[in-house]
Amino acid sequence: MNPSIDDTPDYAAALRLDGRAFVVLGAGQGIGRQAAHAIAGCGGRTLCVDVDPQRADEVANATGGVAASGDATKRDEMERLFTQAHDSFGRLDGLVDIIGGAQFGSLADVDDVAWDREFDHNLRHAFYAMQIGSKLMDQGGAMAFVASVSGITGAAKHAAYGAAKAGLMALVRSAAVEFAPLGIRVNAVAPGSIGTPRARAVLGPEGIARSGANAPLGRVGRPSEIAAALLFCLSDLSSYMTGQTLVIDGGVAAKFPYGARSDY
Repeated sequence: MNPSIDDTPDYAAALRLDGRAFVVLGAGQGIGRQAAHAIAGCGGRTLCVDVDPQRADEVANATGGVAASGDATKRDEMERLFTQAHDSFGRLDGLVDIIGGAQFGSLADVDDVAWDREFDHNLRHAFYAMQIGSKLMDQGGAMAFVASVSGITGAAKHAAYGAAKAGLMALVRSAAVEFAPLGIRVNAVAPGSIGTPRARAVLGPEGIARSGANAPLGRVGRPSEIAAALLFCLSDLSSYMTGQTLVIDGGVAAKFPYGARSDY
């Protein structure tokens, strides 16, 4: 029997993932590592995938998950990884895909190799994850992907990366429509500047400080704050949400760029 519209659900229970199994792609550090911890903390089981076997082992040991390593841009590798997850847990209820990264460059100068790399590194694996994962999620479930505000707004030297992330968000919408009859929801989060290990290494302390100053909240985001949004997307708290991208950028996109001067 369907619950009455007047029934009050158990909201805390709706966050729980007990008995469910997930693949976390890119689990070795940063947002992926925190996502594995978030799922495990709510009772879910995880196949912790990273291209670096040592990082995969470390996060799996810390979260009680199963470690796996492979190249997510290769179809046969992704088929092996998802089969391993299903065999390990006897079921598959969802996935988190945080794989991505940018090599910024001028649109006028980007070559074919760089263009293809951005699409492989930021989009191809998501296509594989959706296609392969959906065939193993025979009890329904949820998929959550990490996009970027670069796929929503324009910025110099972000053309290839932004186009790939915009493609990811379009793919999320299409997958949400196609997979809905299977009971599978598909959503994404679009982070702004997040203080991941990679970002801190690339930007340095000064770059991180500049990014933080640009946000109305006055700081860069933490990987755990993106993992929390991914957890929401996987849980029953978001049971009527699919095909959406949540922007998590500290308020940057909401800010009028000219500041508070009275003459504007």
